[in-house]
Amino acid sequence: MSSFSGQTDTFFAEFFGLNPLAATTAGMHDHDHEWPDLSEAGRVARLAFAERWARTLALIPAGQLDRDEAVDRTLLLQVLDEMRFEDAELRQLAWDPLEWVYLLGGGIFPLLAREFAPLAERLSSIAGRLEGLPAVVEAARASLVGTPDGRPVSRLHGETALSQLPGISELIRDALAEAETAAPDDPAVATILGRVRSAARAASQAVAAAEAFLRDEVLPRSSGEGRLGPELFAAKLRRTLRDDELTPARILARATREAAAVRAEMVRLARDMWPVWCPDQALPAAQGELVRTVLDAIAGEHPAPIDLLDFCREELLRIEQFCRAQDLVGLSQEPLEIRWTPVFLRAFGGAMLASPGPLDRGQKSFFAITPIPDDWTPQQAESYLREDNNRMLRVLTIHEAVPGHYLQGAYANRCPSLVRAVFSSGVYAEGWAVYVTQVMMDAGYGADDPALLLTHWKFYLRAALNAIIDVRIHAGESFGGPLTEDEAVRLMVDGGFQEEAEARNKYSRARLSSTQLSTYFVGSMALWELERDVRRRAAAASSGPAAAADVVERAIPGGFGATPGFNQRRHLEATMAHGTLAPALLRGLVLDDLAGA
Repeated sequence: MSSFSGQTDTFFAEFFGLNPLAATTAGMHDHDHEWPDLSEAGRVARLAFAERWARTLALIPAGQLDRDEAVDRTLLLQVLDEMRFEDAELRQLAWDPLEWVYLLGGGIFPLLAREFAPLAERLSSIAGRLEGLPAVVEAARASLVGTPDGRPVSRLHGETALSQLPGISELIRDALAEAETAAPDDPAVATILGRVRSAARAASQAVAAAEAFLRDEVLPRSSGEGRLGPELFAAKLRRTLRDDELTPARILARATREAAAVRAEMVRLARDMWPVWCPDQALPAAQGELVRTVLDAIAGEHPAPIDLLDFCREELLRIEQFCRAQDLVGLSQEPLEIRWTPVFLRAFGGAMLASPGPLDRGQKSFFAITPIPDDWTPQQAESYLREDNNRMLRVLTIHEAVPGHYLQGAYANRCPSLVRAVFSSGVYAEGWAVYVTQVMMDAGYGADDPALLLTHWKFYLRAALNAIIDVRIHAGESFGGPLTEDEAVRLMVDGGFQEEAEARNKYSRARLSSTQLSTYFVGSMALWELERDVRRRAAAASSGPAAAADVVERAIPGGFGATPGFNQRRHLEATMAHGTLAPALLRGLVLDDLAGA
């Protein structure tokens, strides 16, 4: 074992002790009964940990590290800087009630949903966390007073937290029901049933107290709107992307340029498709009306609400068959369950993928789809279904499952670096799913259905607009003023051909999740730039320097065609082989491997 490896073992032993939920997520279950210390003393302890380990890692001579260790050290230093930023500058637990709901759900749901140990063992851990839940609620009560520098509690985050809090009560009931159902036939569960009942009772009372606290104390004195402002947004964005060169201004300019190019491509496709989808209507002169009308016709083909899961299950089988037939990428046998999104995670709507931790070998990934809320009107429900119509669900299944998040997560869990497995890059993960969807289109998936390609470009346009509204909402003072809700909705509906219900949800999501919405576009952009450069090097090595000049980028992503010496499967698997690593770090590894091949 190298010296660096020994130090990372020590690091993780301390880190997981300070961050029990991160330990559970990673699949290290020694702390499954614990919560992090969310008091002021806990915050100070985390800051001291980050500062001490940053000094320790910075002192390691570069000559003592091999290539992968050097990358892991850089990543650890980035993570420690992120920890310091979160606890010293962002201080989200002081102004974001929704963060507390996510924390509570993240402490219970994985123990209930993933069968990594016998039920009695997991229920014992759940009981421990339920017993500790009242202390977490008390910590929230002490913390949710705004930041020392004057940032108030966000009213939007508070209202959303209040709407999602019943999901925590549902998880508590589910845990108790699991125990009561299993106890008659499982002596180990029967032994702890009394403890689970008592813990569930106390935890339910604490959640009820939290609901009253949010409703009666936090919301009346909340005034924040959730926007970060230019300086804090830029600081957080650097850490989210783990790339100092990608400023808000650069992202906004690139996203605006690509959005215009994609719209032009959509106009071209819609004009060709008009006779099929709108045969009895005159071709409109306005480009926006042209695309919108074709998309409206496509949107009319959607499943019933109850059939959403089965539609995606069937589509996944078709996607996997295509990947095998085209030898596009190696598939995984890791289990995948397509299910409804847990209630406590439904604030963002849409679809999501939750992968098992790198140490939870053989456990399920969850491809979760948010159902239509029970209190929606028929008009709201229809708008939602039209947005996630048949073609959009096909795109989402690629994005979330294969060869998107699920497959990338399965490859990432094969990476021997625990550092990369635990501290994964959201910009790579989200960017990969957007990037590889275009790879599938380029490979000919759905080539007999132009409506699928038009819908794909609408989805990609959404990624570019996500980045635009993320920057313009949180740092808008630097770009002519923050977007209002009406301005953002108009941009997404008129500029991105989205349904109004989806656009209004996205406006709320943008304010709830600063910097996350930029990751889709930025990650995809970086991965296409990497593929371009790999193709050019492969062409030069295979056919000489002149061949590299034939690898020309379009105004829209992808579409390179055949390149001498380039193999798509080899490239995709090489790009996934290094874990879920920020593109700025991944790029050097992939090109280095290519040079040494």
